[in-house]
Amino acid sequence: MHPETSEIKKPLRSGYTTGACATVTSLAAARLLFNLPRLKQCSITLPKGQTVEFDLQDCKLTANGATASTIKDAGDDPDVTHQALVSSYIVLTPKQGIEFYAGEGVGMVTRKGLSIAPNQPAINPVPRLMIQQHLEQLAIEEDYNGGFAVTIGIKEGEKLALKTMNPRLGIVGGLSILGTTGIVRPFSCSAYIASIHQGLDVAFANQINHIAACTGSSSEAMIRTQYALSEMALIEMGDFVGAVLKHLKKVPIQQVSIVGGFGKITKLAAGHLDLHSRKSSINFEFLAQVAMELGADKTLEIKILQSNTSIEALNYCQQQGIHLADAICALALRKINAIIPKQCHAEVWVINRQGEAVGRTGSLQ
Repeated sequence: MHPETSEIKKPLRSGYTTGACATVTSLAAARLLFNLPRLKQCSITLPKGQTVEFDLQDCKLTANGATASTIKDAGDDPDVTHQALVSSYIVLTPKQGIEFYAGEGVGMVTRKGLSIAPNQPAINPVPRLMIQQHLEQLAIEEDYNGGFAVTIGIKEGEKLALKTMNPRLGIVGGLSILGTTGIVRPFSCSAYIASIHQGLDVAFANQINHIAACTGSSSEAMIRTQYALSEMALIEMGDFVGAVLKHLKKVPIQQVSIVGGFGKITKLAAGHLDLHSRKSSINFEFLAQVAMELGADKTLEIKILQSNTSIEALNYCQQQGIHLADAICALALRKINAIIPKQCHAEVWVINRQGEAVGRTGSLQ
């Protein structure tokens, strides 16, 4: 689990997905099997038409095939695979088509509900298509009528996978090869959002009726004390509450608990669906207005407006018996209910910095 995210801003840089890395290494390795020059850099075309070039760490023939590798650059995205060594091992096969295999550090799918069937390597559909298109184009250029066996690996991927949701999704032995555009947009976190969607899909496919979507490890630890939820029922949503709520339209899970720090939930209450500081900020005027509606006096209003953090504002309210956290939960719940299907019952929990529940509203079935 990730910790609760901070509110510090800084300039951001884009990067590339593991799917893009697997594609370029597959192409670079396959070229060697047709006696084409060994490359130090190799270019591929991404799904939206951009041509991008990657530095290769290794590119060589082996006894039975060829291999190439590159270091993934995820830019400023909080991605566990940033700087990981992604490699492809390619062998020519008599039968046309592409066969995919999981190498070191790439997981296998064991549960239904994902875009890849059980007992298959966790190489997602778009990366598979990217690799297929580039190898098929190479085959046309070289007048080759056979196929390719493609083995994708990520160095230390099994260890890195422990920092992801893969174990909960039933992906064992390593990481997934992900990506839909080839590009990682910092804090758009397409891979993160894809993992959220996969987590919900797996929960629904395995008859989980109550999920808890948490902003981080403290939130999850708290909700574990309230309910005996299985690992599959715990969704690490980070700042992407919108990804959870919108996907519930596709997977009709009956009960959902939204759990987060007070600052994050105040943003949801104010109408934001991306809770990261780059997309939304704490609105102290909003907090002051809510507190005034609960009976706060002018002195407390001024204290809230002058607060440095949302927790400071909450503490002032608690000292005067103003139940601000519960009210914020209620406003957040109103936003949630406007998005999720009517048959889904929701509740909202708020925690403080010590990971203690300080507010709650809503009811489950």
